[in-house]
Amino acid sequence: MSPRRSHTQRTSVTTASPCPCGTGASYGDCCGRLHAGTASAPTAEALMRSRYSAFVIQDSAYLLRTWHPATRPTVVDFDAGLRWSGLDILGTTEGSAFHTTGTVTFRARYTHEGQPGELHEQSRFVQHDGAWVYRDAVFTR
Repeated sequence: MSPRRSHTQRTSVTTASPCPCGTGASYGDCCGRLHAGTASAPTAEALMRSRYSAFVIQDSAYLLRTWHPATRPTVVDFDAGLRWSGLDILGTTEGSAFHTTGTVTFRARYTHEGQPGELHEQSRFVQHDGAWVYRDAVFTR
């Protein structure tokens, strides 16, 4: 998911709101714990979901914190005309507590300046300093 222009207004998500990542849990019980730093993602898929939610609420600090140092940008900017609207996990490989690498293939839906679109990507994750981090991605469309 590649943001573009800087935008500081965050999407209104409360701890009681459904989590944007689509698990059906509340944000506070799901990705909110990871964003707050009170829990760590146990799997590559959980990290992927939490990073998607961070894009939804525009939490650049979390995105940078969970990005591998070798590929991490200096800043994360958000496109003011972009609204994320749904996440579908299409497949995973490895990425459990017993692995050091993992991939998550997903489709993220959005609207950009009112026009619908989709991002189809295979994200690659690695264990770094005992935690899952986003390494890079291959765009599949």
